[in-house]
Amino acid sequence: MSTILFDKIVFGPIHSRRLGVSLGMNLLSADGKLCSFDCIYCECGLNEERRTHTKLSTRAEVKEALIQKLSAMQAKGVAPDVITFAGNGEPTMHPEFEGIIEDTIATRNRFFPNAKIAVLSNSTMLHKEGVFRALNRIEDNILKLDSVFDSRIRQLNAPNSTIFTFDKLLEQLCRFDGNLIIQTMFLQGEVNGESVDNITEAEINGWINALKKINPKQVMIYTIDRETPLKGLRKVSKETLDSIADRARKEGFDVTVSY
Repeated sequence: MSTILFDKIVFGPIHSRRLGVSLGMNLLSADGKLCSFDCIYCECGLNEERRTHTKLSTRAEVKEALIQKLSAMQAKGVAPDVITFAGNGEPTMHPEFEGIIEDTIATRNRFFPNAKIAVLSNSTMLHKEGVFRALNRIEDNILKLDSVFDSRIRQLNAPNSTIFTFDKLLEQLCRFDGNLIIQTMFLQGEVNGESVDNITEAEINGWINALKKINPKQVMIYTIDRETPLKGLRKVSKETLDSIADRARKEGFDVTVSY
């Protein structure tokens, strides 16, 4: 069973495949996972087996932890490329998310004004206006789109909400008017006797058509890099990822590949 949980509000910096020198931010509890998805590939494990029993950090606690960390990094002459909200689940579920982003922008400007702020989100909270406003204020709002088919979304991402659909997701992603980064996990395998495969021709065609409607400023595609909570999943080859990227680039999109 895969288990990577972060026991601090601020962690790292670590080297990210996609973001460079990244200082991590965990707004969720340290003893478990809180997420509106239950992705079969999640490095934090499955929701049911990682239930949390402690309270979320407060806005004030997050601000103070970030100030202390950035102050220490400044004293050592170590600069982050990006301050990244990810952690033990979905960061935009925090009830004070908008205020935390406001504080983070001010703190970043104080210590490392050249650092970007990124949020890795599963796109489920975009209907909340505070979340939408906050994501529009940062440099890298990285939003998940693993499939355009509801059946595949339920298989890969297992959303908690029974009314979460691709059509509703697409509507929310289009609201950003291109001010967003789309992130897609490509993978194959078998789970519970069912094929897992979001690199079929139908999947890729649908995905590219969705990108045309969303018009993101950047697209990030990647595959499994760590142990997954469910066995039977496997990486997509670098050649396949590069081929998918090339198809999207031919449509005018800026695509980065992490393998």
